[in-house]
Amino acid sequence: MSTNFQSIPLIDISPLVAKCDDPNVMEDKDAAEVVRLLDRACRDAGFFYVKGHGIPDSLIKEVRDITHKFFDLPYEEKLKIKLSNETGYRGYQWIGENITKGVPDRHEAIDCYKELNKGMYGDLGDPLVGTNKWPADPPNFKKLMEEYLALCTDLSRKIMRGIALALGGSVDEFEGKIAGDPFWVLRIIGYPGATSISDEGLPKNDIGCGAHTDYGLLTLVNQDDDKTALQVRNLSGEWISAVPIPGTFVCNIGDMLKILTNGVYESTLHRVINNSPKFRVCVAYFYETNFDAVISPLDMCIKKTGGNKKLQTAVYGEHLVSKVLTNFTY
Repeated sequence: MSTNFQSIPLIDISPLVAKCDDPNVMEDKDAAEVVRLLDRACRDAGFFYVKGHGIPDSLIKEVRDITHKFFDLPYEEKLKIKLSNETGYRGYQWIGENITKGVPDRHEAIDCYKELNKGMYGDLGDPLVGTNKWPADPPNFKKLMEEYLALCTDLSRKIMRGIALALGGSVDEFEGKIAGDPFWVLRIIGYPGATSISDEGLPKNDIGCGAHTDYGLLTLVNQDDDKTALQVRNLSGEWISAVPIPGTFVCNIGDMLKILTNGVYESTLHRVINNSPKFRVCVAYFYETNFDAVISPLDMCIKKTGGNKKLQTAVYGEHLVSKVLTNFTY
């Protein structure tokens, strides 16, 4: 359960990254310390920064730079990859088309999903069937993002191995039927700079993304280094800023991990408000369970929480599709 944290912890995960495929990883005192820090961060905040993750800083920056170049293009150019139900909800959306809890968000984005073929999961995945819509301009956009996706997927698996150990499970607790074939979502997001901010506070449409939790297991956020906009809510209802730390990812827990842990770990509410006058980008990678995974609290987590199942079973693909189908206005 999240606490009244006042800051978001920073964890150097390099010892875990180096050893997470070793069955005796917990015999390494440095890796075991990373596991302890992950457990504390997941219990206290549901958010943490990671450094020592092994993805080159130059690539992380290049991903943001090419994202800025895309959003700088004329509107008509961006519309060439427009998102709709016919595209499997993949592609570009204009400011205000994404909705959080009934309120239009002040951001534009490209939405991408692991590709699904019709009938792959019966009818379950059909709304998301399609191929991702990558822009032809800037050149190299697709190649760069696909390279980045592969690295984020591998890094997320390693962090989830640490979280499995933190819960007292086996290193591969979250693989197999849970996330042996993980689904992923990538949101490439642009937030316009702030307009005027009145004394009364922010008008509704100055919220780049309204308060929400993420759907899956783990999120990796790659945000501009020079603009503070992501905010995380603690137990007292205070909004704590996730101030950018160059070379890090901001990580947070999603709804599926909350269910698996029977609420030992919380999927924490967060929002985005870009108070900077400058355009801000963020590339958010969501590491999910298997698309058709049936997610219930793990026995080891039920034991940790008094022996009662506190959270209901969910099918990840149903949870995702229900959200996607209500997320947009045209």
